[in-house]
Amino acid sequence: MPDLTLILLGAGNSSRFGIRAKKQWLRTENEPLWLFLANRLKNKLKINNIIMVANKNEIPYMKNFADFFYVEGGDERQLSLKNALKKVQSEYVMVTDVARACLEDDFLQRLLQNTGAADIIVPYLKATDTIHYKEKLIDRRDVKLIQTPQISRTKILQKALEGDEIFTDDSSAILSIGGSIKYIKGSSKAVKLTYLDDLNLIECIKPPLKDTFCGLGYDVHRFEEDKKMFLGGVEINVPYGFKAHSDGDVALHALCDALLGAIGYGDIGELFPDNDEQYKNVDSKELLRKVVLFLYSVGYEICNIDLTIIAQKPKITPYKDKIRKMVSSILDIPIYKINIKATTTEKMGFIGREEGVAAQAVAGVKYFDWSKEVKI
Repeated sequence: MPDLTLILLGAGNSSRFGIRAKKQWLRTENEPLWLFLANRLKNKLKINNIIMVANKNEIPYMKNFADFFYVEGGDERQLSLKNALKKVQSEYVMVTDVARACLEDDFLQRLLQNTGAADIIVPYLKATDTIHYKEKLIDRRDVKLIQTPQISRTKILQKALEGDEIFTDDSSAILSIGGSIKYIKGSSKAVKLTYLDDLNLIECIKPPLKDTFCGLGYDVHRFEEDKKMFLGGVEINVPYGFKAHSDGDVALHALCDALLGAIGYGDIGELFPDNDEQYKNVDSKELLRKVVLFLYSVGYEICNIDLTIIAQKPKITPYKDKIRKMVSSILDIPIYKINIKATTTEKMGFIGREEGVAAQAVAGVKYFDWSKEVKI
C-alpha cells in the first residue's frame, strides 16, 4: 500500500441537483452518501488517512457520524482541495468527490497499482458518440472523458494549485505545469451524481430506510413589561413580552429544539448562543427558518408537529389558527400536519402566578425519500 491520504470533497451546495436535500446527504439505507463512500473506500483500500472536506456549518453535525479529519471547504472545488492539501503529509494523495459513490474494486485496484507511474494517475472513458464543438467536428478518438478518483504526487499537486487559475480537476492543474500523466481505464459505473436524474444510473446506492425519528423541545420565559410579545411567530396583543436575549418566543424555541433533537443535533443554545450579540432581539422565526433549512439540506423531511403552549395568561385560543398557519409556512408542510394545544397550570407554580409562559413541542421526521423523485 503506497503512502497515501484520501481526500473526499463534499462541501458543495448541490445547486444543480434540483431539490432541497444536498446530494452528499441523500441516504443509502441508513447512511448519508458521504459516509457511505468514506466507509467503502476505507474498507476497500485499508486506509486510515481520510480527510473529509465539508461545509463549515455541517462539520459539527458530521462529527456525530464518524471520526474522520474534517476540513472546512471553500466556495469552489479548488479552494476546498487547497485547504485539504495543507493537512496532507503523505507522498501521494487520492482525491475524489463524494458524488461519485460507486467505485468498483478492480477500478480502485488499477489506480493503486499505477501509483507512482506518473505525477498523476487519471481514469478515463472513451467517447462513443459523435462530438461537435462550436459547430466543428472533433475526432472522438482524441477525446477522453476524465473521472475521479485521481492519485497525485502531493507536492506536485500542491505546486500546480499555487496560482489563481481555476481547474475543474486535478489532472488539468498538473498538466498546466508540465507534469506527467498516466491514463488508465475508468469505469462506466463510476457515475458522478450531478443532476437528480443521475440517480437512475447509480446502481450501488439503495433507497433510504423508512425509519422515523422523534424530538422533544421545551422552553420557558418570564414576562417583561413594555415589550412586544411573540408566540408561535404571531404578535400577541398584550402590553408585555418575554425577558430574553432574543424575542423570547418560547413556542418557536421549543419547536427548534424538537427538530434539532429529532435529527440528533444538540439544541438551540448551541446553534444560537444567548451571549452572541448577533442574536440579540432576533426574530425567532429567523432562527426556526435556519433550523428547518439545515434539516432539509442534510436529508430529512418533517412528518408532523405537536406544540403545547402552557400559560395562565395571555389567552392562547384566539391565536391558535394564526400560529398553525405561521408554523406551516416556515416549515413548508401542510397545516394538517401541525397541532397546536393550549393549557394552563390551574394557577399553580410560576405560570399559575402569571409570571411567564412555557411551551413544549414534539417533532417527527424521516429521511428524505429520493426514490420517489426518480424512476427506479
